[in-house]
Amino acid sequence: MNELNRAEVIRLRSHHDKYLVADEDDGVIQDRNGSCRQARWTVEFVGGSNFIRLKSCYNRYLTASNKPYLLGLTGHKVTQDLPARLDSSVEWEPVVEGMQVKFKTRFGKFLRANGGSYPYKNSVTHDLPHRTATQDWVLWDLEIIQVLPSSSAPQKQQQHRPLRPHRFMSTTEPNSLASDPTPNELNRYDSQPRFSRSQESSDNEEVISPVSSPPVYGVEASNGRMINYHIADDNGNVDENTGDSFIFQGSTLEELTLKLEELTSIDGLILCTKSVIEDKLYPLRLHLPPNNATMNVVLVSPSSKLAESLGHG
Repeated sequence: MNELNRAEVIRLRSHHDKYLVADEDDGVIQDRNGSCRQARWTVEFVGGSNFIRLKSCYNRYLTASNKPYLLGLTGHKVTQDLPARLDSSVEWEPVVEGMQVKFKTRFGKFLRANGGSYPYKNSVTHDLPHRTATQDWVLWDLEIIQVLPSSSAPQKQQQHRPLRPHRFMSTTEPNSLASDPTPNELNRYDSQPRFSRSQESSDNEEVISPVSSPPVYGVEASNGRMINYHIADDNGNVDENTGDSFIFQGSTLEELTLKLEELTSIDGLILCTKSVIEDKLYPLRLHLPPNNATMNVVLVSPSSKLAESLGHG
């Protein structure tokens, strides 16, 4: 497995630029803080196969459970578990696709980082992506934090199918290397994008923290416009505490609609603006405001009562 064969501790960053993080209970979520210990996963190799296990800082394994995430939907919960006997539910097969990695269960489903608003926001399930807009949700950037000593590497590497990951981002810390780092290794570590070194923690472990809160999909704010969006309920009411934001690089209403459908997993969205004076929603038409001005958008589901009143029912 090339680089992954030597990995002892890794981080996984989702398509939404958030890390796979272990909760204190048995849950798993996405979070932008990749420097916390909950974002670190210890790799265990399943002998004679392509599969691995991922153990959290709580000494529990990343598990593909058989519990539905929400009744009526296809996705199932991903949890942490420590079964009395390790079984196939804690085994994942890394599958390289382009410059990223998918993690497939024994039953052919993939570790999926969900987007959108509550209750999907920041959740992690295992599922098969059925919509083109969510195909990338099963792709992960793999960052190697700590490598195994040469003598501890898997003994049967030649039995594994050769993986050629071009985007395995080694962020190996100098103190964790099996031997003294070379200048090239230190330079590669120092030049990691999106991160800068900060103060050391109490146990002398170096903390890597984001330089700034990165825009979604790694887009710089100067190259797009900020979109703040909320989802209206069936009657058009908006909960101001459940919105989200992202940087949009497109230029047309159609592009923005497609992006928001991808983020919310809702097809046929109606994009509206809210009149401060009349407290009413009005559908967006034709063009976006000029000069990449920030937009506040209210999203209306096509199946809602409000959609009918807007003439989209």
